Amino acid sequence: MIQVNDATITEQAISEETQYHPADSKEAAMKQAAEALIIGELLKQRARDLGIKVTSAKASAAEHDYIEQLIEKDVHIPQAGDEECEQYFSSNKERFTTSPLLEVRHILVAAAPDDNQARMESLALAEAVIEKLNAGGDFNALARDYSSCPSKSTGGSLGQLSRGQTVPEFERIVFALEPGLYDSPVETRYGFHVVWVERKIPGNPLEYAQVKDKIRDYLNEKVRHKAIAQYIQTLIVDADIQGYDFSLDQSPLMQ
Repeated sequence: MIQVNDATITEQAISEETQYHPADSKEAAMKQAAEALIIGELLKQRARDLGIKVTSAKASAAEHDYIEQLIEKDVHIPQAGDEECEQYFSSNKERFTTSPLLEVRHILVAAAPDDNQARMESLALAEAVIEKLNAGGDFNALARDYSSCPSKSTGGSLGQLSRGQTVPEFERIVFALEPGLYDSPVETRYGFHVVWVERKIPGNPLEYAQVKDKIRDYLNEKVRHKAIAQYIQTLIVDADIQGYDFSLDQSPLMQ
């Protein structure tokens, strides 16, 4: 049982909340659940203190607008100005380019995402295909023999790719590659891909005027998260909490 000022959070409430906090262990999940309930209770108490109507626990997510009202009324959130935006742009110019273009061939060794045995077999087969290619194997023939993608009929060619055209887990690896055969299979929800980058055309730099609005939105959102985290930390420090020791620097809910 946890006491938050004059409110009580029961062990049953923590147990019921745990299902919404997947973690590496039951203990970690229960810790996150307890922290979420404590923070939620502190926000409710502060909202009531300010005369903001608090919805019941059974209300839908859309009805919990008291949290936004509380943040708007009680949290100072600075807005990024032109100077901050220009400074961020100058320090991170490499991030602001048009998408590079890649000409890619691949061999998909397919496996369902929930079939562990099939995925292990697919990984082993994809690694074997890479060995064959390193030994001088013909990509077209290997694509025809092993790929589950329709592109096998054209030697595994995916044509010219830009960002946003493939699944994120594939894009994250492939767009960081240089031309040539990648020495490890690329895992995606579809299975394992043997990847050969035929050609890479770097993206072109963008001007500040083209990205300033996105930079402003990014910086404002970053500042908002930090301001809310600091606000919650202040509520925790000022509260009388019995039965739980908050480790503010380590709590994932404060990140």
